[in-house]
Amino acid sequence: QVQVVESGGDLVQAGGSLRLSCTASGLTFDDYAMGWFRQAPGKERQGVACITRNGANYYAPSVEGRFTISRDNVKNTLYLQMDGLNAEDTAIYYCAAGDGPLCRGTYALRNIAYWGQGTQVTVSS
Repeated sequence: QVQVVESGGDLVQAGGSLRLSCTASGLTFDDYAMGWFRQAPGKERQGVACITRNGANYYAPSVEGRFTISRDNVKNTLYLQMDGLNAEDTAIYYCAAGDGPLCRGTYALRNIAYWGQGTQVTVSS
């Protein structure tokens, strides 16, 4: 049984930092590209960042230079380091595994095989 579990969401002040983690089990983690998505209240879920099995990464323009996606294939864990947070970053953040090793050149991972349940990030201004 595959499980994808996010953690690290919190309430933080504008300008602050958070690191989200996502641990996957029940799958061969390094076979998969992994991505982060977010969904703000009243908005559609959007891609934030994607990382291939080998560590190539892609970012949404709104987070480029502030967020860093990384992975530890030994620990089966995906990370999202978020710096310079602002109110527009407030959302539920979701981790996802793709259906293969590649991001296909985009920060919005396609063909999601597995989703996590989400973790809330709230940025106060």
